[in-house]
Amino acid sequence: MANKTGNAFDMDIFLRLMSFAKRYKLNFFIASISTILLAGVALLTPIILKETVDLYITNKDIEGLVKNILLMLSVLMLEVVLRFTFIYFANWVGQHIIRDIRAKIFRHILQFKMSYFDKNSVGKLVTRVVSDIETIAAFFSSGVFTIVSDVLQMFAVIIVMFVISWKLAFIAIAVLPILIYATKVFQKAIKATFQEVRNQVANLNGFVQERVTGMKIVQLFNRENIEYNNFKQINNKHKEAHIKTIWYFSIFFPVAEILSSIGIGLIVWFGSKQVIDAAVLGPGTVMAFVQMAQMLFRPLRQIADKFNQLQMGIVSGERVFKIIDTESTISKEGTIIANNLKGNINFKDVRFSYVEDEEVLKGINLKVKSGQTIAIVGATGAGKSTIINLINRFYEIDAGTISVDDVSIDNYNLHSLRDQVAIVLQDVFLFSDSILHNITLKDDSISKEEVIKAAKQIGIHDFILTLPGGYDYNVKERGAMLSSGQRQLIAFLRAYVSKPSILILDEATSSVDAHSEQMIQYATETITKDRTSIVIAHRLATIKKANKIIVMDKGFIVEEGTHLELLEKVDGYYKNLYDKQFSLDVAS
Repeated sequence: MANKTGNAFDMDIFLRLMSFAKRYKLNFFIASISTILLAGVALLTPIILKETVDLYITNKDIEGLVKNILLMLSVLMLEVVLRFTFIYFANWVGQHIIRDIRAKIFRHILQFKMSYFDKNSVGKLVTRVVSDIETIAAFFSSGVFTIVSDVLQMFAVIIVMFVISWKLAFIAIAVLPILIYATKVFQKAIKATFQEVRNQVANLNGFVQERVTGMKIVQLFNRENIEYNNFKQINNKHKEAHIKTIWYFSIFFPVAEILSSIGIGLIVWFGSKQVIDAAVLGPGTVMAFVQMAQMLFRPLRQIADKFNQLQMGIVSGERVFKIIDTESTISKEGTIIANNLKGNINFKDVRFSYVEDEEVLKGINLKVKSGQTIAIVGATGAGKSTIINLINRFYEIDAGTISVDDVSIDNYNLHSLRDQVAIVLQDVFLFSDSILHNITLKDDSISKEEVIKAAKQIGIHDFILTLPGGYDYNVKERGAMLSSGQRQLIAFLRAYVSKPSILILDEATSSVDAHSEQMIQYATETITKDRTSIVIAHRLATIKKANKIIVMDKGFIVEEGTHLELLEKVDGYYKNLYDKQFSLDVAS
């Protein structure tokens, strides 16, 4: 989507936002009708005032005065009812629409490829889903309906003014062209500043989110003062962006106030002169014109403010729709349902690059038979983790084919394919929730009894019971209340209860203590039994029992075979790697 910051108003975005109101036609209609009626009812007050002063107060008609006072009270009550209806239904529509937009954008984000998250700040995405969409709510409640009401009221006021006295009407609207021009200039200037404000809000959110998440690194490397100074700079830019908007407000509103006062002053001067000269006009007419002039000028001043709400909604809508319009989903999704796969995996001439023209996998050929446990080893950056990212289509390959059970993974329904693949990562992510919910991920088809049975089978039930509350223990954000080894064990159980056809363990035994490693080894043997498994490990001692070991280097498979076969290769890559690691273990 093109950036249209220079435009004071983007009609395409406006119409797109309004299209979300189609689902709520009745409530939108009620809000719209109450808006129109408000514009008309508001005009009854100055008309009744004119009649009260000119006909009843001047002529000392008490009966007529009482009648008009009661009429005025009735009009006031009607206005209260209409204003309540307008405020309630306008906000009701706005809240339902932002719920729909927020659900739409979050669902869209859930479908993004991993490459999108590699390149985009989490903090900025949070700003789009939360802050920007709240601004869109104001677009409806304080923007569209209010502006429509104010514009209708202004037109009605002008018409009534000309009906009562065309001379006073011309005087009243004499300052309007200048006020309208000032409003237009203000609107154009403020649009760019709102863009900058939203940019700085996103930058601020992104910075805070990253530093809070990485607080351990910040403190470990004694970067508190450095990060504080960085935050002050970003915070200052955020302040400057807001001050720029305040600057435009501080210029516009005094100008608008002065022009309005000039208009009202001219009405009082000319109207009073007409009354003094007995030129038909009565004092009630002058009072009515003063009141109508305020009804004319005040909405115009407010329209500028409400138009800002409208523009902020447009700016936020533009940002939100930019994400919604982003094409970062898996391009080809098949229709074959992957169910009870045997687990035969075949890589044929697979090439892949995260960055264009920088291949990570360079023509990989790999076969994994059903029920086999395959280990992949190699130096950092060799392409080990890339292989597992491709099996469940986190990324799309550049060339070649990957098939499971002789069917290209492109032809499988994506969700059903991922249901059949479970991964235990080195860096385990746990949600701020109970252990049970972190294991089942709130899948109602997995009962607590099944989880307990599975925990007993892989030997971690007793460990869970040692925690306060057992399976109901809240591990807090990212599992902060558990050790690395404990988080790994929870991840093993999470993978096990999902009953996958293919299991992938990525560095699952690194950075854990000896006791946890023994438990993990037992869990590994249990969950990989009779199941196609791919194990990536730095500790070569943990993969001796693998049916086949794949050795990778710089995007190529350089060796493959069993542990013993690879040790027999003189000056082999695996043998050298194993000897180095064994000597280090002995030395330690």
